[in-house]
Amino acid sequence: MTSSSISLALPVARRRRHLAARWAPVFFLAPSVALLLLFLLYPLLESFHLSLLKWNGLGANGIFTGTDNWVALLHDTVFWHALGNNLLLGLMSVLVQLPIAMALALMLDKASRGSRILKILYFLPLLFSSVAVGVVFKNILDPNFGPINAGLHALGLDALAQDWLGDKRYALGSVIAVICWQNVPFYMILFLAGLASFPPELTEAATLDRATPSTIFWRIKMPHLQGTIRTAAMLSVIGSLRYFDLIYVMTGGGPDGSSEVMATYMYRTVFASFQLGYGSTIASAMFLVVTLIAGFGMRLTRRFETQV
Repeated sequence: MTSSSISLALPVARRRRHLAARWAPVFFLAPSVALLLLFLLYPLLESFHLSLLKWNGLGANGIFTGTDNWVALLHDTVFWHALGNNLLLGLMSVLVQLPIAMALALMLDKASRGSRILKILYFLPLLFSSVAVGVVFKNILDPNFGPINAGLHALGLDALAQDWLGDKRYALGSVIAVICWQNVPFYMILFLAGLASFPPELTEAATLDRATPSTIFWRIKMPHLQGTIRTAAMLSVIGSLRYFDLIYVMTGGGPDGSSEVMATYMYRTVFASFQLGYGSTIASAMFLVVTLIAGFGMRLTRRFETQV
């Protein structure tokens, strides 16, 4: 090869490497982007499109009604009641699930054989499907043959025996209690992971300085876990806004809509009332609510992190 041909080949090779480096990310990301467009963006846009139609989903194409479904949703008291239940579920998840999970994580944050067995036992509820949990607790809370009421009667506490899922005064509270029971292990594991990253030297130094366990927790461990707590709170609230399966199995949103949430209302509207257009409006509204709350929470978290 002559010197002139070598001088011409070098820029070509360099140009090829430059093009390969430039297009390699596009090549590797293309399948993921295509899947996101197909399974996320397209259903989302289609849901918004259906929300503009009056259609039962069975016959011919629906009738375009513009924003009529959205206007009806703004005046739908059932939807606002369901949204309120979702927000209450999120609030109770933060106020009940996270403190219990934190207490369990602190208790189990010891490398003893007993704590390892307890970790497995406490983690078991998370392994069960929500449908199975709903069926089991529906039988446990049954007013006629459920063990809860049977135990209260056996103890002579007849006045405390209730129709836990059939009485609208107790239905939502009973469902929230079961949801907390099932989801506490997830946040316990999250807090245990946060505690595992805590430097033990700090605890030893504080112990040598005669700091009490309470002082070590509030002054040393809690600041270290702030990021984990914020993440857990965000996941808890967002998860509560789209909860469906366990509530549907236990109460179906009843009685009299007392345990209705947005997802169960959307399901009943589409598959029981055959109002695909209005059900899509509820689903789209759910997406907007979850997106707004998640965006607000992330912005609040980022601002808090910068202040810290």
